[in-house]
Amino acid sequence: MAEHCASVEIKAPVHQVYELFTHFNDFPKFMRFVKEVTYYDEQRSHWVVQVFRRYEWDAVNEDWIPDRQVGWRSIRGLKNSGRVKFRALSPQRTCVDVYIYYSPPSGALGGLGETFGISGYFETCLKEDLQNFARMVEEAPAGALDPMSSHYLFHPHSASARGEMTERQRSAMAHDPMMSPQALREREARIRQEEERARAARAEREAALKRRSVMERQAMLERQTMLARSAERRLEEQKQRDAALRAAARPHEIDPVYDTIGGRNAALDRTALGDKDALRLRYPKYEQDPMTARYPLKAKDPTGPLDPVEKLESPWFISIRGNTRPLQ
Repeated sequence: MAEHCASVEIKAPVHQVYELFTHFNDFPKFMRFVKEVTYYDEQRSHWVVQVFRRYEWDAVNEDWIPDRQVGWRSIRGLKNSGRVKFRALSPQRTCVDVYIYYSPPSGALGGLGETFGISGYFETCLKEDLQNFARMVEEAPAGALDPMSSHYLFHPHSASARGEMTERQRSAMAHDPMMSPQALREREARIRQEEERARAARAEREAALKRRSVMERQAMLERQTMLARSAERRLEEQKQRDAALRAAARPHEIDPVYDTIGGRNAALDRTALGDKDALRLRYPKYEQDPMTARYPLKAKDPTGPLDPVEKLESPWFISIRGNTRPLQ
């Protein structure tokens, strides 16, 4: 007995994947190699598959575990059996593992064909139809449990779209209320509305991303401008500090008047007159006779020229006295 297996990961909850898979009669609507699945009752079904040649069998369900496993065993036709296991990888991700066991037909000739290429081709077909099932589930609305709600039904490579279904399958579909012309028109209208809503939502997301990108770019430019201004300010402050340091490092030329205490021209040699400060001599009338020292002095002309001593005296002397005599 030959054995084949294939797996596929589907972006949907395990319960939804399990429920959609158990609609065997909808397989020809989205699978390529399954040409017919019709029911005798709730436990028995008739299958027709085209892989190199046409194979038919009647199967009975067995070992079904809700949301975990479905199984079958042929009771007439091609001898085969199988299991399909469902594993939840995450709340929104499911792995489907398919295991098929069958006896090659036509005795030794069938076994020879299994050895020389049929086995690989069968696994390729199995994986392709599993991918079709995964796409059918992912293109169904969230939480949908009926394959008729999927947008992927009747895609160009399906058996129904290629006109490769059996007459029995066509008859079963013709008696299906979900396949009536009115139901199909309603389905197409619903699909168009859902696609329009999906396009609008996608356009809104793209616009939001674009706005966010513009805002981020504007914020980045503002930050760069602020950093550039801060760098210029720091550079200017550094220049000012350097200028102050250079000015402080230059030797200071001492002024003989303004750089002395009180501005009294302490650099001049001392004389008998002493230092002149403010309005009068420190030792007034020192040359007069003691008997006449109290006599009033002859007033000087305030507009007359200054004498040499007065020219060298502190500028404060003139500003305090208010002398208006011109310098000569």
